Amino acid sequence: MNTLPLLPANIVDICGSGLAIFLSFLALRYSKALVKIEPNNFIWGFLFYFCIAMAAFSLSRGVGHIARILLVVGGHGAFWKQLSPYSGGFNTMLIISTAAVTIYFHKGLDAYKAIRSEAEKLADANTRLFANATQLKLLNTNLEEIVEERTRNLSKSEKKLRNFFENSKDIIYFCDELGYLSSVNSSGRRLLDIDESLEKVSFFDLFVNKKDRERYMGELKQNGFVRDLEIECKGRDGSTRNILFTSSTVYDENSNMVGCEGIGKDMTRLKTITDQLINREKMASVGEMAAGVAHEINTPLGIILGYTQLMMDDYDQGSEAHTNLEVMERQTKACRRIVADLLKFSRQVESVKTALDVNAIIEEVLAVTEHSLNIQQITVVRDFHPELPEVTGDAEKLRQVIINFFNNAHFALEEGGGGRIIISTQKNQDSVEITVMDTGTGIPDEIKNKIFDPFFTTKAVGKGTGLGLSVIYGIIQEHGGTITVESPIIDPETLKETKGTAFHIRLPLSAAPDSTNREKGKNG
Repeated sequence: MNTLPLLPANIVDICGSGLAIFLSFLALRYSKALVKIEPNNFIWGFLFYFCIAMAAFSLSRGVGHIARILLVVGGHGAFWKQLSPYSGGFNTMLIISTAAVTIYFHKGLDAYKAIRSEAEKLADANTRLFANATQLKLLNTNLEEIVEERTRNLSKSEKKLRNFFENSKDIIYFCDELGYLSSVNSSGRRLLDIDESLEKVSFFDLFVNKKDRERYMGELKQNGFVRDLEIECKGRDGSTRNILFTSSTVYDENSNMVGCEGIGKDMTRLKTITDQLINREKMASVGEMAAGVAHEINTPLGIILGYTQLMMDDYDQGSEAHTNLEVMERQTKACRRIVADLLKFSRQVESVKTALDVNAIIEEVLAVTEHSLNIQQITVVRDFHPELPEVTGDAEKLRQVIINFFNNAHFALEEGGGGRIIISTQKNQDSVEITVMDTGTGIPDEIKNKIFDPFFTTKAVGKGTGLGLSVIYGIIQEHGGTITVESPIIDPETLKETKGTAFHIRLPLSAAPDSTNREKGKNG
């Protein structure tokens, strides 16, 4: 039997084995180069170990094939038969190792991805930590400057709030749940005469009417705030003021009331002006009526008085008829005096204003009235400003004002059995103030707002018309001044509150008068 020649097959087998060995080692070289470039790359690492296994397998198989051909051709076939099981077993082991590496590739890749993900997270955290460390380092470097800047801003803000608190013309206050003041600004301390120490100063003790406390606390508890509540307050110096309060409740973290805070606006001047406007309107209407009545009555009274005086000449003095006519004359003159007061009240008398020395006018009035006052055991105390500036006014009308005040003080002191009348003058920034104070019975609170009303009087019938203070009020208004009343008073000697009444008159300062006006003032 003829056989095929084996030389070509052997040559191809030897060349193929050599080529497999060459290519496997070439792949191993390239995989090693990739591992050097990226040592942490799982793919390149797996490829490197796979190439090692393939190179070993190619070397084992190629050397085994070449050795088989050489031994068989050289006549050593029997030796190869003994060697071939070991060569096959070794090749089988290498191919199994290569297969195992390939099989576990996916699990290794998943593990690599998980490790790489954690590594990336760790790298990101490390990056953020580095950034934070850099920022912390920068903050630590500039911490002192930042603290100084924040301190300056805080100080500036606190200064603004403090300036607002202290410079506000309204009352700003804080008090606890029991009503004791914990803080109050300078306007509040000044208006209500509160001691700066605020030791046990109760906010509610400043209320004149104790029922106002119930109103105030009731609205705070019901609404949580008080809005535009007008309350009459009295300072420790005895002065009374009308305050318009707006307040809010202060709560703690458990919503329990721990105090209140608020603002109070002084409405005293506005209330005084309002009352003056009401009185002015009232007096204007009554004045018009009084002027008409006075003119209508004055003429018949003059005729009655004239005929009465003529009839008195027809009877002997001391006779019954003459005595009756004297009564008629006296009562008619009293009626004419009332008419004269009505005319003065209605301002129908022409007014001549000049530059006047108030101290001189008061002395002129005292020269006439002081003797009769002393007889009634009434002492007149003078307290005149030595360099009092002049005012512009009607001398006769201002004398009438002073006389009326002395008459009222005389009446009040007569009921009390004597006392003192203290008349003082002082200079203010833009006015002259005249104060007439007596230590008499005083004026009850319930009639203080009525004393300037026309025809209002507390005197017995026949002793007063009720027009005196109304006439005074009209004269002071005509001179552009103001008049206020204080009762009870602070005794200037003991500095304690006592019975009595004080009228305070303010007249605006005079503009520089010419010599003609001065001369007229002297002659008038």
